[in-house]
Amino acid sequence: MNVLWIMVDQLRWDYLSCYGADHIDTPNIDWLAAQGVRFNQAYVQSPICGPSRMSYYTGRYVRSHGSTMNGTPLRVGEPTLGEHLREQGVKYSLVGKTHMTPDIAGMKRLGIDPTSPIGALIRECGFDVVLRDDGENPTASPGRKSAEYEAYLRAHGMDGDNLWEEWANTGVKPDGELVSGWVLENAPYPARVPKEHSETAWLTTRGIEYIDAQGDQPWLCHLSYIKPHWPYLAPAPYNDMYSAADLPPVSRHTSEKDTDHPFMQEWLKMRACQNFSRDDIRDAVGPVYMGLIKELDDQMGRLFDHLRESGRMKDTMIVFCSDHGDNMGDHWMGEKDLFYDCSARVPLLVYDPRPQADATRGNASDALVEAIDLAPTFLEFFGGAAKPHILEGRSLCPILRGEAPEWRQFCVSEYDYATRPPRRANEIDQTDARLVMIFDGRWKYVHIETTRPLLFDLEKDPNELNDLGADPNFTDQINRLKAMHFDWSRQHHTRITRDDAAIEKATDRGAPPGVLIGYANKEEVDQSGGIFPTHVKR
Repeated sequence: MNVLWIMVDQLRWDYLSCYGADHIDTPNIDWLAAQGVRFNQAYVQSPICGPSRMSYYTGRYVRSHGSTMNGTPLRVGEPTLGEHLREQGVKYSLVGKTHMTPDIAGMKRLGIDPTSPIGALIRECGFDVVLRDDGENPTASPGRKSAEYEAYLRAHGMDGDNLWEEWANTGVKPDGELVSGWVLENAPYPARVPKEHSETAWLTTRGIEYIDAQGDQPWLCHLSYIKPHWPYLAPAPYNDMYSAADLPPVSRHTSEKDTDHPFMQEWLKMRACQNFSRDDIRDAVGPVYMGLIKELDDQMGRLFDHLRESGRMKDTMIVFCSDHGDNMGDHWMGEKDLFYDCSARVPLLVYDPRPQADATRGNASDALVEAIDLAPTFLEFFGGAAKPHILEGRSLCPILRGEAPEWRQFCVSEYDYATRPPRRANEIDQTDARLVMIFDGRWKYVHIETTRPLLFDLEKDPNELNDLGADPNFTDQINRLKAMHFDWSRQHHTRITRDDAAIEKATDRGAPPGVLIGYANKEEVDQSGGIFPTHVKR
């Protein structure tokens, strides 16, 4: 048995037709949903790339693994899914993006050579890297440039000093003028790179090549796509496949702009929010975002055709998800960030090829699912023993089998906004620049250190337009959700070096032989079965 774990960057759940979107048709992704289980309430552990992915890759909450913002290294020694699966003889490979920042200082402190076999695994979040392509701007991050993609483009006749920038993220105006894909108003122009050589097409090809090259050893391939993440630029014909008339209605209300909440007031002043609040920008970018999703769906069709034709559908679990969504003008916001459903809620489709999952094919589950649930799911799928002292998620395998296991009552997501302008605008110390979402399936509570919380009732207000956090009529709900947050915070999050069985064994054993604490006399020692040190005459 094998796993193909597909992750898409910045893909909204509600821009897929299998989730009810009627403004776009994604038949190939829909086909996968029909083969397995569609999870309707899946939430990431942070609504931004790096922390979200580190939770996926470790099976642990952000407060547990410590990589709380983009660019913050995953510390040396933090267990990853790769380590757990290698114990089961599983090959754990990367084709695409991780957004991993290595703890070089930690490796230096411990004397670990980053180029050694163990150093390479630590540096790459436990993955055997087939190729890593983070879609980074090589101008700003020369050490993280995808040399393989650049070599591929050169081999197909494209040249320049910075091919990722000059081809994949440069648009072409009708008169031939080249324009930057970073500029939002340029989004409608086709990317200079042909569609057959786009990053999405190239990564699909490399994923297929990886699968075809595998022998008998079980494997997990993390096929991780960059688009529809910005720069919002698509190759023809996807750049103008849709128009502003195809976009769903924007979800926002003037009351959100008039908020008295100091945090939200400053957040809405950021450039991305200001620009995506403009109808002309959303009308230019939104259709291209849809085009990038359509391109992805076409490539999924190509990938799934290959899996069917090669017989791999019989022995490969397929998981499709994203690392977070995209605000796309909703709530007067751009980019991702914060905990609205357009950002923190993600698509999650799981196809399990085993006969035990036949009864749930095409089903939907409303269980409250977290991104960290995938790690224990994969471990169970490959026959590994559960590790609840390390992996904080819950295996989805019982749900895939049609069982009704005891399940969590709320989801948690976290956000460290220490590097964002609202922190300084509100004179918040960086240690207090943190947000925590608690969502129980109806009520969404956002704890904001130093000021009042946000509160939304998604049953009566599914578009999350009405913040109830300052309404005294909802004090009881706030206190209830605050208690959930406190309960979660009090749990063990770092006791990972002794498993549950070791703890129970130590409890049954009591003090080690020869350790006699609190005994008044020899009779008490004899009655309890205690053992005197060997050099002492009793």
